[in-house]
Amino acid sequence: MDRQRVYFSLANRTYYTNPYAGPWNFELNVDRQALDVFERIFQQMQLLEISNAWRAQLPYIQYHQDRENDEIDKRLMKIYALVHEYGDDDTKAFVEQLPYFNKRV
Repeated sequence: MDRQRVYFSLANRTYYTNPYAGPWNFELNVDRQALDVFERIFQQMQLLEISNAWRAQLPYIQYHQDRENDEIDKRLMKIYALVHEYGDDDTKAFVEQLPYFNKRV
């Protein structure tokens, strides 16, 4: 598949094809399938965060025992794994130094 250069913003959960279109964190060379995966994971994270907003209204459920938070963390790890796969050497080095990227299981 043909790859295209995109400018990826994790905070905004989006990507741009033009580097001046908005703020971005990573420059990636991805194929269309990978962009679809990014979009699906972002949608999943948004739905989980909506349910987290409801959970936040229940003080008897502790944050560290919240399954939805764990699910968001898993998806964030998947995003960084994709960023690592499609990023340049500097991007890969950055992701590799992240604490949860190097967890020994």
